[in-house]
Amino acid sequence: MRGGRAPMYTRRAMWRLASRVLVFLACAALPAGAAPAAGMPAAGMEDPARALDLIKPNRQQQAKDFNVAALEGGKLRLADLRGKVVFLNLWATWCPPCKEEMPAMERLWQRYKGQGLVVIALSVDASGAKVVKPFIEQAKYTYRVGLDPKMEIAQLYGARSVPSTFIIDRNGALRAIALGPREWDGQASFAYFGALLKGGGKGGKPRG
Repeated sequence: MRGGRAPMYTRRAMWRLASRVLVFLACAALPAGAAPAAGMPAAGMEDPARALDLIKPNRQQQAKDFNVAALEGGKLRLADLRGKVVFLNLWATWCPPCKEEMPAMERLWQRYKGQGLVVIALSVDASGAKVVKPFIEQAKYTYRVGLDPKMEIAQLYGARSVPSTFIIDRNGALRAIALGPREWDGQASFAYFGALLKGGGKGGKPRG
């Protein structure tokens, strides 16, 4: 994933997938390498949010609530996670860049789950659990997985591509957006989430 630009799929591609036609785009710059950090940026280290090329929403806003089916059964509702930092990732089994970043998401989740991080991988696969469940079981991912087969949440959040990641703070505010895959288990990511999880830490300043 290092060096150059990372591919992702546009919403047009997602809709065309239903007609068996996939459109491939190249976008979303990859994060640059960062100096070692343990939860907070080291002196002289590039701003973690900028290193991750995170986008700040145009205006401060609360993340839109959603209620979706969880892969393991039951429901996943954002409102129930207030007080947690939520990493909401939109993905699909047919999306190579999505699958590329998922192991890093697992490592991020394992590192910070005890500190209040919740990772939700929200699948936009039209076939739902039928294709998502065997993929997740084979890969042995342990974070929460939701199902959005009609792309209702993708539209609610204005997601035009997968993978797209929305970072929501403990107060339910949408803090940053990442378009395309990222090195979520890198030092910049650890510095960003380490700061965000520490009582109101901002984790750096997203662009935009």
